[in-house]
Amino acid sequence: MIVLTAPTGNIGRRLLSLLVEEAPARGERLRVVVRDPARLPDAVRDRVEVVTGSHGDAATVERAFDGADAVFWLVPPDASVTPDEAYRGFTRPAARAFAAHGVGHVVGVSALGRGTPQAGRAGLVTASLAMDDLIAESGVSYRALANPSFYENLLEDAASIREDGVFTDTAAADRPAPMVAVADIAATAADLLLDRSWSGVDSVPVLGPQDLSPDDLARIMTEELGRPVRYRRETLDELRTTMLGYGLDAEFVEGMVAMKRAKDEGLDAGARRAPQAGRATPFAQWCAQTLAPAVLATQEAADVR
Repeated sequence: MIVLTAPTGNIGRRLLSLLVEEAPARGERLRVVVRDPARLPDAVRDRVEVVTGSHGDAATVERAFDGADAVFWLVPPDASVTPDEAYRGFTRPAARAFAAHGVGHVVGVSALGRGTPQAGRAGLVTASLAMDDLIAESGVSYRALANPSFYENLLEDAASIREDGVFTDTAAADRPAPMVAVADIAATAADLLLDRSWSGVDSVPVLGPQDLSPDDLARIMTEELGRPVRYRRETLDELRTTMLGYGLDAEFVEGMVAMKRAKDEGLDAGARRAPQAGRATPFAQWCAQTLAPAVLATQEAADVR
């Protein structure tokens, strides 16, 4: 029995689509934990067992992990609480349930940075790494998917790219860093969940095929979108002011700012590319398949208005 948490999110829905096709052929049953079963795709709803509720709730994970051999663990974003509450606080009931139900293997979504000088002051990343430690202490065999920033973060700038040809971040324009497509994270998770010959505790870096600077991203987006795209560097103070203006928890905002600062200081630098990086999605391919349709959709929405 494989249990998936967050099966309707960006990573989870891709993982679910992979497992619903591959798991039955290997004699594996699937169970998902979801707040609203109606959000599950019609094509898979009748092919999985559904536990309704939040996977941060003790009673829910007690039901969900009963009889589970492996669990995919993903903490949903929550900017209304502190980073520690968002990661370790949310995970504590699950860690107890892993031990109580003898779950053998857990694959979790985490971040790069362990062992670096910045790891202890990287805000949300520091909280994510502490979550990994909590899961490892439960006694399960654990693989933390150590991820850099996602290509998909750029979708938040789709309207700005369409209207002004601009995307924004806080990194130095010429600093190369790893990135990854969420589809590649899902594929790596599927491999680990289906072939559980591994044991112990370790991190698995999940990286795109090459490091890219914001200037590199701008050049590739310009080529793939057929329109000029440039990068605007935002200061950390600007980021803080914007996020506080949305009414987000002040400690969570500081966690985001600290993560961005740590990344610009090299938090993600030097990560080892695992063998699966050879099949990773190139940024240009992602632009053509995902970003371009999103930019076009914002254009169509603007035309309708």
